[in-house]
Amino acid sequence: PVRRRAPPLCRAADVKLADASAEDPAELQQIDTKRPPRPRPTFSELRSALAKEAPALPAVVAPVADDMSQLTANLKELVGSRHPMLMAASDQIFDAGGKRVRPALVLLASRACAADHGLAPKQRSLAEITEMIHTASLVHDDVLDECELRRGAATVNSTYGTRVAVLVGDFLFAQASWGLAQLDNLEVIKLISEVIADFADGEIRQAQALFDVELTMEDYLDKSFWKTASLLAASCRSAALLGADSSGEGAVPEGSEGEYADAMYAYGKHLGLAFQVVDDILDFTQDTATLGKEAGQDLASGNLTAPAIYALRDEAHGERLREIVESEFTEGTLEEAISLVEEAGGIESAMELAREQGQMAYDALACLPPSESRHSLEGLIEYVLRRIS
Repeated sequence: PVRRRAPPLCRAADVKLADASAEDPAELQQIDTKRPPRPRPTFSELRSALAKEAPALPAVVAPVADDMSQLTANLKELVGSRHPMLMAASDQIFDAGGKRVRPALVLLASRACAADHGLAPKQRSLAEITEMIHTASLVHDDVLDECELRRGAATVNSTYGTRVAVLVGDFLFAQASWGLAQLDNLEVIKLISEVIADFADGEIRQAQALFDVELTMEDYLDKSFWKTASLLAASCRSAALLGADSSGEGAVPEGSEGEYADAMYAYGKHLGLAFQVVDDILDFTQDTATLGKEAGQDLASGNLTAPAIYALRDEAHGERLREIVESEFTEGTLEEAISLVEEAGGIESAMELAREQGQMAYDALACLPPSESRHSLEGLIEYVLRRIS
């Protein structure tokens, strides 16, 4: 079938200045060598161009839309084929309104590294593995946090109980591990295996730092990497590495393997950090209906994120916020603490941090050849940041 094309995402930046009147291919090639391509737009220029179009996520990931439909069907079949109980749980998990950003990212990274010359079968498998790991971590997180809602829908543990939720998460992790072994690439196996350890490390570090007003921004970014960015960075790098293994569709150009793998790791890392900072901002700024959970829930549980950390440094409001947090809200209300964060400029400072991470993600893509998928990777950065615009 013909693959749908995404709307133009600042595509003119990579169009060569060829003479439209030239018809002979040799003459066109000669003109192209004489006239260099237009320079890649700056991050600000890209954001301005995308802001005018404001493409929704389905438009941004359109180059892999068909791949994503197949992926969702494969995952539901894989999880539900073992037992009717798992089938019901899989329907709830994979139909819960998730955006599937992580597997889409793997597929786009794979295509971008190959200049849109298809996908290798192992890259498709990697996308499924990535989504299983992410989903397993969410199911277990909901058990630990005793969450009843996620994305506005009932969680597995609230519907089927803690026992089933733990088993579903364990099954997904086990199935992802088995699939990972089938990729037959030791570096990829090490990368993705480390992600699972990072999840646990991030949760432990977060639990140890609850209500800790001395938490630094470096501590926060480390925790955010382990909990969110690690999976994106490792899966993007793995997509490039699997492309280097391929000799057909999805193959990375010879001689570019190391550069592309490093670039994709940096892109995934900084996009993931931007994504986490934005999520932490939304915890302060959006209502329950939009966010899928009560506003300020992280702060109420003692999980200090970027807006609160910045606000604690503020001379005018930091001391009062410190008193409330250290008392674990016995000497003040959550509503007062949220107001102090806003008045101290914590949200604005966190927004700037997210934009800085987005800039670094954009810079990492500079070595990739122009392609529809590279533009979609750039569009994903704007999609993440636009949530707080």
